[in-house]
Amino acid sequence: MTTKLSVKAIQEELNAKRDALMEIFDKAKIDDGFQMTPEQIEQVRSLNEELDSLRKRLEEAKAVDETYKALAREIKESQRAALNLPLPGDEAKSNDRPLSLGELFVKHPAYAKRGRGRDILVDLPEVDLKALMVKATMTTTAGFPPETTRTGRVVGYAVRRPMVADLLPQTTTDQSAIVYMEETTFTNAAAPTAEGGAYPESALAYTERSETVRKISTFLPVTDEQMEDVAQVQALIDNRLLLMLRLAEEDQLLTGNGTAPNLTGFLSKPGVQAQAVGSDPVPDAIYKAMTLVRAGGFAEPTALVIHPNGWQDIRLMRTTDGLYIWGNPSERGPESVWGLPSVITTAMPEDTALLGDFALYAELFRKRGVTIKVSDSHADFFINGKQAIRADERVALAIYRASAFCKVTGV
Repeated sequence: MTTKLSVKAIQEELNAKRDALMEIFDKAKIDDGFQMTPEQIEQVRSLNEELDSLRKRLEEAKAVDETYKALAREIKESQRAALNLPLPGDEAKSNDRPLSLGELFVKHPAYAKRGRGRDILVDLPEVDLKALMVKATMTTTAGFPPETTRTGRVVGYAVRRPMVADLLPQTTTDQSAIVYMEETTFTNAAAPTAEGGAYPESALAYTERSETVRKISTFLPVTDEQMEDVAQVQALIDNRLLLMLRLAEEDQLLTGNGTAPNLTGFLSKPGVQAQAVGSDPVPDAIYKAMTLVRAGGFAEPTALVIHPNGWQDIRLMRTTDGLYIWGNPSERGPESVWGLPSVITTAMPEDTALLGDFALYAELFRKRGVTIKVSDSHADFFINGKQAIRADERVALAIYRASAFCKVTGV
């Protein structure tokens, strides 16, 4: 019994089975799952078993194909070495060059008259060895440049490292909006009461709040050849697309203006407190902002977000006698102010810093993970051999207590 091992044929059959299985799932899809008949369930089971078998056959076919190619290369190289054949392209490009010693030998009449079992005596003419030498000085311009091999390293474009999202609790959601209740009235009339006296009346009121899930997206055009020939580029594109989304997400978390399709970022959220530097040293203004969060927002700040230029002014602060307050220049020094860890990023506007209780009073919701899709149906991509690699994510930012955050202006 023989088995046909064709990578192309098996791959095509595998793709067809996958499409058939996906078609069953698409027809049975409902809001919270799938609704299938017994016949459809049996089809899914059968197709899944066939897919497993095809995957094994595909791996076997690929292994056989690679073995054949490797064996063919070894045979070809061994034959070339045994026959001492020149590599392709090594033939003389011109007939006006001086003949080598070997060429003078085989072109001599005595060589042409050689017979079986006879010695060959070739009386070569006097050879001008100088004529056999290259007359021009060998340089990388007059001769040939040395061989260079490119490394596998790709140096990415210089961009900032996303860090702000790491300050927030992150939760997945299947909703299109994040709806929660905020206690907007808290009237506490509790007081000492005389025996038989009326109890003082307190009051509570709640308001429904909603944050819409917003989409952040981008795409890259790539040629078919680039996608097929350089596997590393595929991974590179995936990674860089993800970074692009994270950078845009971070901008939205801090400075989104709240107008659809933008998120409402911390610096645009109504109710976030503000503290101006004014004539104060920057550390003093930061501490006053912490006090506002504690006294007005009844929260405890967990982090400070600041631009590198603003942090530079803090790090270089010195006493009147020239001593650096944040540590000797020979040391790294603490990256914190009043015990607050500092997130130093260019995503923050230069003249503003932000602090607050990121752990308890804000949350980042993700509708799903990042989705990456590839298609040639964009514009004229199909006839031009291009593909569009599309990436998007859907997120929402809920700032539960705006007064738990304070921006410091004039840093």
